[in-house]
Amino acid sequence: MDGPRIQTGAMLDGYLIGERIHRGAMASIWAVSHPVTPGPLLMKVPMLSEGVDPAAIVGFEMEEMILPRLSGPHVPRYIGQGDFGIQPYLVMERIPGPSLLSTLDQLPLPWQAVAVLGKNIATALDDIHRQHVVHLDVKPSNLLSRPTGEIVLVDFGLSHHDELPDLMGEEFRLPYGTAPYMAPEQVLGYRRDPRSDQFALGVLIYFFLTGVRPFGDPQRLSGLKRRLWRDPVPPRRLQPDCPPWLQEVILRCLEVHPAWRFPTAGHLGVALKHPDQVKLTSRSEKLKQDPFTTVIRRRFADHQISVPKARTPARHDGDAPILAVAIDLSAEAAPIAETLRTMVARMLTTLPGARVACINVLKQGRITLDTTLDVQGRNIHHQRLVELRSWSMPLELEEGRISYHVLESTDPASAILQYANANHVDHLVIGARARSLRRSLLGSVSSQVAAQAPCTVTVVRSRRLRKGTLVDEGDEDTSGSWTVG
Repeated sequence: MDGPRIQTGAMLDGYLIGERIHRGAMASIWAVSHPVTPGPLLMKVPMLSEGVDPAAIVGFEMEEMILPRLSGPHVPRYIGQGDFGIQPYLVMERIPGPSLLSTLDQLPLPWQAVAVLGKNIATALDDIHRQHVVHLDVKPSNLLSRPTGEIVLVDFGLSHHDELPDLMGEEFRLPYGTAPYMAPEQVLGYRRDPRSDQFALGVLIYFFLTGVRPFGDPQRLSGLKRRLWRDPVPPRRLQPDCPPWLQEVILRCLEVHPAWRFPTAGHLGVALKHPDQVKLTSRSEKLKQDPFTTVIRRRFADHQISVPKARTPARHDGDAPILAVAIDLSAEAAPIAETLRTMVARMLTTLPGARVACINVLKQGRITLDTTLDVQGRNIHHQRLVELRSWSMPLELEEGRISYHVLESTDPASAILQYANANHVDHLVIGARARSLRRSLLGSVSSQVAAQAPCTVTVVRSRRLRKGTLVDEGDEDTSGSWTVG
């Protein structure tokens, strides 16, 4: 069924849609009102049109999970959300102040104003870090101000929550973020260190102080990686009135290794508020970039960045194992869906702390240009997510114990194997279709996965009655499943 049309004057679940405030690559923002909810509100609606990046949908899923868990003056108040299967949306408090994006035409700012701004942002970051969230997209457009002075962080689509599955990190191999502000470890794929937000804040303070971005605005991965070995021009070289203590703070935030930055955003905020307590090092006196020989040595070094170990989902003790389930949503595989779910439910009785990752592969053409919409004009990626959620409902798993992943690939077996390897899956369950001449000659997806997976694999075959006898679909064995260690 098509979702309701979002347009000015329409009603959606009691919300009156006002003007569209913003249309981005991943979502649109609408002003809305509700008769029983006071104050101005915003509705965020993900883009589901032709050609939309799947990351837009995954990022919206992350924000749906994260925003309701946050509270306090440094985040917009969560109001409600729509049915993901009909019309996904998020409703939140509308912050009256503008974002810091409006300040860019005033750069560079006096160092005193930059120090106060940096302290306020550090306070906001420390607040969300204490609530188990790393923002991972700190930039001017995601920073707003309340009339009372507090900085408000918005847009948690790329964020990481210690107690929730990291959908962005699990599904995409390339880093997502805003190029000028991404921390080195984020470029390398590490998404769980709160000190990554410190690096982004260091970039922002540098930019607001000098009017120049310390690492430019690279558009390729090779350009992003350059910050691993090339240090920025010292701020005092560009802005001579910058005090040594402020340069010390900025360059410490921009250190390649997270361990060399401040222990927490709270410590950074204290340093910006009390400059007399800042311990000066050689950073504070630098007026030139590091010599070429140092850069070459760093360039060819083994960039191993130490980051904190990820925490397991909330309410589960120990190292929670990942039970991945590869689910074929095609009509041909429909007979096995119930058998597959029964097998997963049985396994969960022996793995009470396990997290279930439901995987579906959206097969792409090797040479054709694939459409992102079905014949009814619905986003295919979104519809697959809806079907995965429907498949899992009888399992009755709480949020944090189940995640949904639609992988896009020309080779389903390779996509499943890559997911299992990248995310250290402990056990993989996959359904096997009935035998056919094509699968006998080319090999089935389940057989390829079973042969190459880095973990235990259970291949499930559906059972049916034939001439009064219980047999497996596509096999003579009546066990219903077989396991490869």
